[in-house]
Amino acid sequence: MSKPVNLNRFRKDKARTEEKDRADQNAITYGRTKDEKLLDRARADKARRDLDGHKAEE
Repeated sequence: MSKPVNLNRFRKDKARTEEKDRADQNAITYGRTKDEKLLDRARADKARRDLDGHKAEE
């Protein structure tokens, strides 16, 4: 005879595997490195400073 299979454990393991696969795919699709984030933040700050410099005072 074979050992009985715990269906709850099998179901949870399968769900965990699918979630990890989805997380890995999202990391590839949407993930950015720390340097990319810092560069984007620096560009946004510079654009904001440039815009503030062009505003006319009333």
